[in-house]
Amino acid sequence: MATHISLSIRHVTARSTPPLRSFQRRWAQVHDVRFLATHVSKDRILDKYKDKLDRKAAEEGHGSIDSLKNAYKDKIANLRKKAAVLGATAPLNPDHPAPKLIQGQPPPPPPQPVNESPSSPTSASPSTNPPAGVKTLSSFIDVEKTRALPAKEIETIWRLRHASNPASLCATIPLSTYEAIARTARKHPQFILPLPRSEGEGEGSEAAVTGEGISQGQGQGQGGAEIHFLQWTWPSEKTSTVLFTHLAEFKLRGEFSQPHTTVTHHLDLAAEKGVVLLEGKVVDGRGVSVGEARWLLMCLQKFYGQAAEATPRRRLMERFSEGDTERFRVEELLEEAEKIG
Repeated sequence: MATHISLSIRHVTARSTPPLRSFQRRWAQVHDVRFLATHVSKDRILDKYKDKLDRKAAEEGHGSIDSLKNAYKDKIANLRKKAAVLGATAPLNPDHPAPKLIQGQPPPPPPQPVNESPSSPTSASPSTNPPAGVKTLSSFIDVEKTRALPAKEIETIWRLRHASNPASLCATIPLSTYEAIARTARKHPQFILPLPRSEGEGEGSEAAVTGEGISQGQGQGQGGAEIHFLQWTWPSEKTSTVLFTHLAEFKLRGEFSQPHTTVTHHLDLAAEKGVVLLEGKVVDGRGVSVGEARWLLMCLQKFYGQAAEATPRRRLMERFSEGDTERFRVEELLEEAEKIG
C-alpha cells in the first residue's frame, strides 16, 4: 500500500546529508553478517568438498550428493539447532524471545492473534503506565493544553520542542499510517536494514560491510553498507519504541549491546487528533549520525508501511522472521532499500 508520511517527516529527512542518496552502484557485492556463514559461502563450500562428498555418497550407495544430504537431513538439522545464535543465525520469534537491549527494558510481547482487531494502535499493549525510565508525552509538552489545539498547530509545536537539540529526531505521523506500520511490527518485531556508506564513511562504527566482506571498525577505502538490527517494544498502551543497534554488535554482545538510536511513538493524542507524535535520540559516538538515523527511520517506515501488500518487502520480512536463510537474499534487501533513496 502506498504510505504517505507527514510533512514533518519529509522535513526531517530532507535535512539528511546528501551523500546518503549517492550509493546506487556500491551495493553489488555487499554481504550481511547475519547470513554470511550460512548463505553467502554455501556454494563455495559445496564446491570445495564436492569430490569428498561424491566419494562418500558412492561408498554409502547414494546416487548423488542430494541423496546423501537427504539421508543425513535429521542429523544436519540437529547440528544446526545446537549451533544457532538468536538474532544472528536463528529467528527471533515468540518461542525464542530476543535478548533485552537495554537493562530493565522488557522484551516485546508476542505478535497479535489474527482474530484480534488490528486497527487499534494500542491493542495488546502490556500496561497503561510505562516502566521507569520510559519518557511519556507529558515529559515534552503539556498534554491537556495541547489536546485543545488543531493538528497543524500540534505539529508545529512538536517540531519547535525538539529544534534546539541537534541529536534529536521528531516527526508527526498520520494515525492511519502508524496503524499500518504497527500491524506489521506486531508480526515482525525484529528486522534488519542497510545503511549506505560512501568511501571514507563509517569510521568508528562496529562494522562496515563492503564488497570484500566485513571490515571491523573501519569503513574507509571503498563503498558499502552497514547492516543494522531493529527491535520493536511496547512499554505501555500509549507508547511503542524502536531500538536500532549495529547488527555486528548485537551478534557479538547480545543483551549487553547498546542501541545507537532509540525512537518512541506517543499515541496520547492519536484517537482525538488522528496524529502520532514521534521522538527519538541518536547517541553520540556510536558510529551513526543524525542524518543516517533519519535514513534508517525513513527506511523502516517504508518497509513496515508497505508490508501489508504482497510486495518483495513483505516477503523479505516474512523470511527474516522465519529464519529462512535459504530464501532470504541480502541483495534483495539492498535493492528495495535503494528504491527508497
